[in-house]
Amino acid sequence: MSAHPVGTAPVPAYPVRVDARLDDHLSRWLWLVKWLLAIPHFLVLALLWIAFVVLSAIALVAILFTGRYPRGIFDFNVGVLRWTWRVSYYTYGGLGTDQYPPFTLEERPDYPAHLEIAYPDHLSRGLVLVKWWLLAIPHYLVLGLVLGGGVYAASHDERSGGTGLLGLLVLVAAVVLLFTGRYPGGIFDFVLGLNRWWLRVAAYAGLMTDAYPPFRIDLGGTDPGTAVLAAPPAPAPPGPTMPAAGPPAGGAPPVTAPSGPPLAPPPGQPPTAPYAGPPVAPRTPSRWNAGRIIAVIIGSLLAMTSVGLLLGGLGLRVTDSVLRDEHGYLMSSTESYGSPGHAVVSDRIELGNGFVATDLPRRWLGTVTVVARSQTPAEVFVGIAHTDDVEAYLSGVERTLVTDPSGDNGDPETAYVPGGPPPAAPGQLPIWVASAQGSGQQTLTWEPQQGDWTVVVMNADGSTPVQARVAVGAELPVLGDIALWLLGAGFVVGLLAVVVIVLAVPRTPRTATPQDVGTYEGPR
Repeated sequence: MSAHPVGTAPVPAYPVRVDARLDDHLSRWLWLVKWLLAIPHFLVLALLWIAFVVLSAIALVAILFTGRYPRGIFDFNVGVLRWTWRVSYYTYGGLGTDQYPPFTLEERPDYPAHLEIAYPDHLSRGLVLVKWWLLAIPHYLVLGLVLGGGVYAASHDERSGGTGLLGLLVLVAAVVLLFTGRYPGGIFDFVLGLNRWWLRVAAYAGLMTDAYPPFRIDLGGTDPGTAVLAAPPAPAPPGPTMPAAGPPAGGAPPVTAPSGPPLAPPPGQPPTAPYAGPPVAPRTPSRWNAGRIIAVIIGSLLAMTSVGLLLGGLGLRVTDSVLRDEHGYLMSSTESYGSPGHAVVSDRIELGNGFVATDLPRRWLGTVTVVARSQTPAEVFVGIAHTDDVEAYLSGVERTLVTDPSGDNGDPETAYVPGGPPPAAPGQLPIWVASAQGSGQQTLTWEPQQGDWTVVVMNADGSTPVQARVAVGAELPVLGDIALWLLGAGFVVGLLAVVVIVLAVPRTPRTATPQDVGTYEGPR
């Protein structure tokens, strides 16, 4: 016997169930301040999502080697999605309730928004490497177009509720609610369908199921796309044999009534197919208390810090080993500097004193080099001197000051200073601690010392205009040591993160009670 009326296609079941109930009496004005009321939830969710990402990475490794999603991590990540959905439903992802969301990862039957995900007994080891990014790309693209704002499902920004179709629908509902005191039922059904879609994709991308999310919007507050996510009832004696309506075609055996109570469809929804996803394991009482949640958040923050330290140390190590030129210098990119006047002058370079009897600038920078090549027929001059001496020499001289060598867009930022010609050619002055001049490429080297210094590029005869390509480099002898320190610190912090997370994640489930089997069985 078909579970669906004649001519009605069955709705495939999916192991992620999203339900919501619209409050009978919604405040006309409360939605205007829900962004403020929900700030505590936004702050907590920001930390929970950091833990979600870290634990999902751990689950990826576990699935890759064992084919199983660690149950304690699974419960935590489902709880984060559930918490996110409740806050979204309360705020601008739904505005379907005025009941303040509870601060818990667990299912709350008394709250009007519900999320359950069937725990999979086994997951594909191969899919875990590609489904969260490659296979989910079509959904990301569609959700980006439908929901807008860079894919609401990926950003999890409950304050916006999406800036595309979802946000527009919720805004329309809010305006109607403001003037009529009613939430339009058609809009509510569509809003729930869009939220149901992104939550399914979020569960798939979170590695919680191998069942590919359907490309459809299942409307209504009660999820029509799943059967009730509950443990199967105990076996019952076979039911009585029912005669067929007509002679069985091809001598088929008579149809036997199913054992146990039938699965009734939700009111107002077409009958659903029996749940075809992975079997649902009996649910044990949660061990994710406040202490464990705080511990796993701390461990996740430590893990993120460890990743940052390790990447920084690895980057510096590669830089120190690979990116040096043939003379051992780490060089900046070559930039063109010009001035309609007589000089291009760097901003003040301040080198600190360091400790007593310690030449800190030289220890940190090593030898400094400046390479310059004139782009005019004139010979180029490049020199370094104390800032006070340079200011005295170029006082009243037309010049260009480089205020930021990199600038906001990578182009140097400069300031033009009007004036006249210099009193003498730069090479005639004894103020330079290091200088070079001539045609072609000129290179100076300098052992840095404490004090304030300025780099000057001019034509050797002091003429105008000045146009040259300049690059700066340094040995940076401490770079390798810093890289090793960062790598060591990252390893230690990462080890501490592993210890904290392992101690925080529940491992041995407690004994289940009869009330703990199954999961959420629909709105109450």
